[in-house]
Parts: sequence; C-alpha cells; structure tokens
Amino acid sequence: MKDLSLHILDIVQNSIRAKATLVEIDITEQPDENKLTIRITDNGTGMSPEEVPKAIDPFYTSRTTRKVGLGLSLFKQNAEQADGSFSIESELAKGTCVTASFGLNHLDRPVMGDLTGVLLLLICAPDSVDYVFKHQTPVGEFVLDTRELKQMLENVPINHPDVRNFLKEMIEGNLEQIQISE
Repeated sequence: MKDLSLHILDIVQNSIRAKATLVEIDITEQPDENKLTIRITDNGTGMSPEEVPKAIDPFYTSRTTRKVGLGLSLFKQNAEQADGSFSIESELAKGTCVTASFGLNHLDRPVMGDLTGVLLLLICAPDSVDYVFKHQTPVGEFVLDTRELKQMLENVPINHPDVRNFLKEMIEGNLEQIQISE
C-alpha cells in the first residue's frame, strides 16, 4: 500500500469483519523521538493466541473469499522498513489492538495519504460501528468521537450530505491546526 491512510482503512475493515462496534484510531507524532505511531483498537471477536502470529502471514486469512491476507503483513513490513516496529495484541471475545511505529522522517515511511477521506468513508458508512479518532502532535490534539457526534445530530443521519460536508471541513481544519511545521 502506498500510504498509511489505506493501511488504516484495511485494518479497520478487519475490525468490522470481526464484528467490532467500537474502533479507536490513535495517531501520535513525536518529532523529538523521530516517531510516528498508529494504534488501531477494536472490541471485535479477537483472535486466539495461536491465530495472532498467523495474522501477519501473507498466506493466511480467515476469509473464505480469498486465499491471502496481505494487509497486516504489508503494514508490518512498511513499519520495519522505516526503522519502526509492529505488534498485535488480541484476546478472544475482547478485541484486537494493532500498533505500528515508524521513523517519522525516515525516507521509506509511506506518506499519510488521504486521512480525511478515509475517516469520512468509515464514519459515514452504513454500519453500526462507532469510531474514536485521536491525532496528537506537539502542536495539539484532535479528537473525534462519533458517539458524541451522533448525540449532537439527534435524528439527522451522520451520512447526510450536509453533515458529510461539515465533517470534511472540520476534520481537514483540525488536522491542519495540529500539523507540524517543517
């Protein structure tokens, strides 16, 4: 995958297939440590201790529609190529946490990509998954919790075109405010 936002989308799709109702996406940029960390946590069905190491094997998948599962193995490879690390913690019936760290300024670190577009796609999807998105930099923090958003909207659907346009502007504006100047 060419950018990190697509990795996030892929991991969250795994969470949705694992029947998660809450997915937390946490991105932390630490320039002083030259570190970018992406953590995706869900409350889905989880994996057994035997399944966890298999999950990063590109020739293993629990899906019946295909014979390979490249998402996690590519995410791990990209993290390690950029002087980072990768881990999966999972417990049956409790959920899974995937963490990847990257050298923030490493030449081989994929770009973030269209994070706003991926968040909008997830948030406005016609499923019952809630999301907590948090992005921290030394400049500030942006947190978006769809549970709070849905309460504020009352009976207006979160995927209504006006809401979607508002969310796009809000996400872009908040991410811009916390962007690290180079």
